[in-house]
Amino acid sequence: MANQPHIRVGILSAPHIEIELLEAYTMGATEVRGPQSFDITPAGKIAWNGQEYDTIAFDPVDPATAIFEIRDVIIGVNFHWERRENQRFSGACRLIVEGDKLTIINQLPVEDYLLSVISSEMSAHASLELLKAHAVISRSWLLAQIDKTKKIQSSGEAYSAMTITDDEIIRWWDREDHLNFDVCADDHCQRYQGVTRQSTAKVAEAIKATFGQVLTSEGELCDARFSKCCGGVFEEFDYCWEPKKFSYLVARRDNVDPKDFPDLRLEAEAVRWIESRPDAFCNTADAEILSQVLNNYDQETTDFYRWKVTYTREELAALVKQRSGIDYGDIIDLQPLSRGTSGRIWRLRIVGTKRTMIIGKELEIRRTLSPSHLYSSAFTVERHDIDPATGIPASITLHGAGWGHGVGLCQIGAAVMGARGYNYRQILEHYFPGADLTKLYD
Repeated sequence: MANQPHIRVGILSAPHIEIELLEAYTMGATEVRGPQSFDITPAGKIAWNGQEYDTIAFDPVDPATAIFEIRDVIIGVNFHWERRENQRFSGACRLIVEGDKLTIINQLPVEDYLLSVISSEMSAHASLELLKAHAVISRSWLLAQIDKTKKIQSSGEAYSAMTITDDEIIRWWDREDHLNFDVCADDHCQRYQGVTRQSTAKVAEAIKATFGQVLTSEGELCDARFSKCCGGVFEEFDYCWEPKKFSYLVARRDNVDPKDFPDLRLEAEAVRWIESRPDAFCNTADAEILSQVLNNYDQETTDFYRWKVTYTREELAALVKQRSGIDYGDIIDLQPLSRGTSGRIWRLRIVGTKRTMIIGKELEIRRTLSPSHLYSSAFTVERHDIDPATGIPASITLHGAGWGHGVGLCQIGAAVMGARGYNYRQILEHYFPGADLTKLYD
């Protein structure tokens, strides 16, 4: 166990932060416990107990029992389930200054982190095989991202996640904005809600059974992505993020016959697929299975495999302007230009009365077309009551498929596989074909 890495998780950024050290911690040579309050000063320092600091570090006296609580942590940032809650964490606590805000960082061993992630990303009462599979991919993804960051920093090369011209904005959202810690605690990376949801012996059993196990391919850690529901076919990595191919992140049907699917990059095939309900592991309404994947706030989302949303002319114009910062005027049309292997749009033309632009990739599209985030970018466009003089529809309906980016493991599909008796190795092989299960540390 001494070989496992320690990681830094960014929990919350705000001008004012309140925590409570529920057990004894040390700040330098001083023992501290109880409620603590921190503010950022005009000079960009941390104000605490009448003094100013560049950074603050609280280390647990007894790492086995030390817990601290953070007040008003925002979860589901900018998603439709966004809310605040108090959360408790084990491990060390750090405070730093980032711009005009304080950031609180939790430093702890990887396996302790995973105890929370597995319970935060899904229900702690999920099937053991599903929990094992998720432990492996969460561990793999985390360590792969840390390696990626180190390689980018050591190369000295500038990393860009966007291309912008006068008429096109292609942007993907990844981890490049986390410079002072390894991962954040929200859906941008992996949900991590401390010991708040570290709640069952089954989760601990899954972590212990897969301790140190990761997915590798050609000697490299796998970038093991996951999302809630692929919508029936897996998306490939390069349609969501940088233009890079991975042999283990390929298009497959989420079914017993993974090769039985049409080419959803073709518009006509994508329309037929999205506007039907083809059989797939993730096409389920089984409440017991869904409760394994969806925490209480996730269960507020019920129409994930196939869904629709309608905007009036006025709603859509205001929404797109507010979310993108670009005044398109009235929206005449939303035109899919390029789709990925799951039917998700990665280049979309927005035609307005004042401006026409192409946007992408999938998350940029989802952010632009929803007050929070659209379930996915796999959708078709239906225009209603088109004005013959202007071409402007009175409303537009998006008919969609899936929830999330659709790359890698489909959490709902994997839950169905677990319920049908597949073990975690079979689940991993289905979603990451050809990847090797490797013991990285003891």
